[in-house]
Order: sequence, then structure tokens, then C-alpha cells
Amino acid sequence: MEKKIKESVGTLLAHIIKVDQRNIEKEAPLFCEIMGQDFQCSHEEAKAFLERVINEPYDLNEHIEIINQALCDDRLSKLHLLEQLNHVIYSDKITPQDYEIFEDIKKRLFNCD
Repeated sequence: MEKKIKESVGTLLAHIIKVDQRNIEKEAPLFCEIMGQDFQCSHEEAKAFLERVINEPYDLNEHIEIINQALCDDRLSKLHLLEQLNHVIYSDKITPQDYEIFEDIKKRLFNCD
């Protein structure tokens, strides 16, 4: 389950980078830092994961559901995840779409409380 959560959180964070078509090289250090802190990923592992998410299709809804199931009763971890997502959003240009995504994710993460 830890591997699924790691992949889902990474996909969620990388999603903002992908939808805004941000510079991967510029965003990679922050992404790698977050993945390293939360999942003990090496910089190389996290960067390879980011590049894979950027270049391959994924089902964001599936990943949100995995996170939601894993953290259903853990409000503090959900808030921490939203804080990290916000940090990624603020790391570069901010678009209205970013906050539409943020609000949708927030609503979906707290729907089981």
C-alpha cells in the first residue's frame, strides 16, 4: 500500500507541473525534496518518476481515490498533502486552473470525513 500511496501522491503533485506545462528542470528540485521527505526517494528516483508522469497518461481520479482511501481518517496528513500541493502551485506561475484543481482535490479528500 505504501508504494501505491507514494505513486498517487507523486502523481498528484506532478499533475500541477504537467497541466501548467512548467519547466521540469526548474520544478524537479521541489518535487524531489517533497518526495524525499515523505517517501525517502532519492533525487534520481523522484526525478525519473516526475518525468514518467509528465510523459505518460494517468488517471488522476484513481490516484485521488487511493489517497482518499488511505488517509480517510487522517485529517492532518490530508492537510499536509494540500500544503505540499499549494507549495508546488506557488513555485511558479499561478493560473486559475491551478486553484480549480486544488479546490476539487480538497473537496474530494475531505468527502469521507
